[in-house]
Amino acid sequence: MQTLDTLDWIFIGFYFLILAGIAIWVIRKKKENTEDYFLAGRNVGWFVVGASIFASNIGSEHVVGLAGAGAGNKLPMLIYELHAWVVLLLGWVFLPFYARSGVFTMPEFLEKRFDARSRWVLSVFSIIAYVLTKISVTIYAGGIVVSALLGIDFWTGALSTVVLTGLYTVLGGMKAVVYTETLQAIVLVLGAATLTFVGLDAVGGWGSIQETVGPEYLDMWRSANDPEFPWPTLLITSSIVGIWYWCTDQYIVQRTLTARNIKEGRRGTIFGALLKLLPVFLFLIPGIIALTLKMRGELHWDSPDEAFPVLMSNLLPSGIRGLVAAGLLAALMSSLASVFNSCSTLFTVDIYKKLRPNTPEKKLVRTGQIATVVVVIIGIVWIPIMANISGVLYEYLQSVQSYIAPPITAVFLLGISYRRINATAAFVTLVVGLMVGTIRIFLEIIKDSLNQDGILFYLGDMNFLSFGAWFFLFCIILLIIVSLLTKEPSEEKTLNLTFSTITDEEKKNNKSSYNWKDILITIIVLLIVAAIMIFFNGD
Repeated sequence: MQTLDTLDWIFIGFYFLILAGIAIWVIRKKKENTEDYFLAGRNVGWFVVGASIFASNIGSEHVVGLAGAGAGNKLPMLIYELHAWVVLLLGWVFLPFYARSGVFTMPEFLEKRFDARSRWVLSVFSIIAYVLTKISVTIYAGGIVVSALLGIDFWTGALSTVVLTGLYTVLGGMKAVVYTETLQAIVLVLGAATLTFVGLDAVGGWGSIQETVGPEYLDMWRSANDPEFPWPTLLITSSIVGIWYWCTDQYIVQRTLTARNIKEGRRGTIFGALLKLLPVFLFLIPGIIALTLKMRGELHWDSPDEAFPVLMSNLLPSGIRGLVAAGLLAALMSSLASVFNSCSTLFTVDIYKKLRPNTPEKKLVRTGQIATVVVVIIGIVWIPIMANISGVLYEYLQSVQSYIAPPITAVFLLGISYRRINATAAFVTLVVGLMVGTIRIFLEIIKDSLNQDGILFYLGDMNFLSFGAWFFLFCIILLIIVSLLTKEPSEEKTLNLTFSTITDEEKKNNKSSYNWKDILITIIVLLIVAAIMIFFNGD
């Protein structure tokens, strides 16, 4: 590993000055009300919405983990990066329902469609899930990146980034988050693209990579009997996780709710889908380049998760290295800022405001700021626990999400597509589903101490993709059966909130919110996704 020199530090310093300038500008302009603090006043344009969706998704766990998947023979994980089609699903299918309902949060939408019980379950569970997965994983990955790049110890790197990000998130709210994320997305794309081009040049092009690693290594589609990544369940479970993450999770959907109208929100998701295609080229390919150089004896790293920072520090010239380092710091900070703000929104709007409905706006904003500080502290406490994670970080993240996603995806999907689904069914499915997911995680941890012929060992040892697919089917059946055995939902709970109950006026409004250009770009994105799937088939 080469450490950063003076020119690198000048680039990093310049980047942080601009970031600070944007944050200060936003903080000085902000108003003291909840819509402004949590949803940036619902007045954001499509470019900022799309860039914010991309930047909040691409965190250091992508930079570390996706490159690690490329370097560690986990190419099927690439399918999670081809979810541009799911981002389009958010804009074309889900967003109109959310916008019509006028909600701040996803649990709030569940209350409008079902009842308060579902809202409570999703609120509490989402906050716990954010702390256990998003915050802790991002801080852990960020600690690796920062310590490797800046030559400082893991704790100093992780703590300083968390505190700095927490500061502007607390003071500036959602507006500070989305505007700083726009800059961070630009810096990250430019930096990582530079590394990809320099890396391809260093290994002698794509053909040279294929010769070194072999065509079978570059195949993302493994047989249905593969013990790690059987292709049928990989396709099904990754889609379930994708719909949960992109279409129903506060963390991402909150970006589209900041848009000034459905038209801007949908265009933001189309732009975000285009940007979502980039990680394949920005992070996965550098991981494969790092492996190629290691196989040739020209580069050394111990764990696949170190592939990206080691490649960057060895290949890039002075100055450019600083720019990419700034991009990596940007990725870490944008992910953390997004999850901090989402946590404080969920706590303030879905929990605190429900318990104290007459709280004035100014106090709600203050509560949101305190909630952010608490989440920052919990995130820091989790660092030593996360430091014990072994293996490829990205695979760990996807496996945990495969146990979280099925019940939530089932409730949202059937909730908007089937009018008969009622509040009791939604509540039962969420509670039972979350219990099953927790049991699976527990069984996976203790499976070595279980009887290998028993049902508990079988459940704990089952491939996480196969488990996710069967679990989703179980949730769908449970939803339908409980709904049919209980009372039909009232018209108030379904009007404009399911496909069959949308009024003619709302259909007309929705139709006027897009044109042929939106449809054309959507088709282009879908064709690119198909082309990448065909390209990485090992031939």
